[in-house]
Amino acid sequence: VSPSAGCFGSVQKQPAPATESKQTMTQYLIAHDHQNRPIELIAKMANRHGLIAGATGTGKTVTLRKLAESFSQSGVPVFMADVKGDLSGICRAGQNSGKVAERMQQYGLTDDYLQGFPVRFWDVYGSTGITVRVSISAMGSMLLARLMNLNDTQEGVLNLVFKVADDNGWHLIDLKDLRSLLQYVSDHAKEYGNVSAASIGAIQRQLLQLESEGAAQFFGEPELDLLDWIQTENGQGVINILNAEKLMRSPRLYSAFMLWFLAELFENLPETGDPDKPKFVLFFDEAHLIFDNANKV
Repeated sequence: VSPSAGCFGSVQKQPAPATESKQTMTQYLIAHDHQNRPIELIAKMANRHGLIAGATGTGKTVTLRKLAESFSQSGVPVFMADVKGDLSGICRAGQNSGKVAERMQQYGLTDDYLQGFPVRFWDVYGSTGITVRVSISAMGSMLLARLMNLNDTQEGVLNLVFKVADDNGWHLIDLKDLRSLLQYVSDHAKEYGNVSAASIGAIQRQLLQLESEGAAQFFGEPELDLLDWIQTENGQGVINILNAEKLMRSPRLYSAFMLWFLAELFENLPETGDPDKPKFVLFFDEAHLIFDNANKV
């Protein structure tokens, strides 16, 4: 790993060799350079935003895994969106044999390097992990409008639908609830300012498309509790891995979920200044999907 790779903004080389078993709470070992000197991340600097960049095969995923292990080892919970299925092996201890044994001997690594870490697997579709669900009300009209690529007029109708639900104390759980409420607003259009039937129809068609992409499994209850992702086990931070292989084939759903997730974090986790180490670390693979087609504001 090159010290100029830009991992979180600050790395530090130490003159003397060190093994992972000697890792302190204030520094996270990332790699060793060609002279077997450790490259470490200062824990406090991990509170910053960071970027792992490089061409295919240069070790981006390995760097991500090593960082996640280091955070977990120091009691910091981690969230990772696994787009290519490369991260699941982090839950099992490795074996000191073959090429792994050669590399461990080369860099003076002990058997501690082979340990497994506490991992929880999550899956929007519920096939390879704990099901991730969010209610329609929790997602909100703004993110749903983006998810469905609505124009300004259609978004205004959707905002009206959510206001009707709020005024009546109706909690929208899934797509069926939203579809029924759209029909209700259409039937009482004159009461709400002559809502356009064409706009209602356009939103209904987008709901059908979302349903075909698997959104019906995502919207529902029980809702995800963010505190479930901020857990420790035996002093180690739990590594939460979201299986995003299938989710990637629906980039609108993937980006909407991620934006909802970040909004929930912003709302529920208060500002704490600059602590000695992070409280929760997030890694996003294919992060550009979060911002594609986003409002410039």
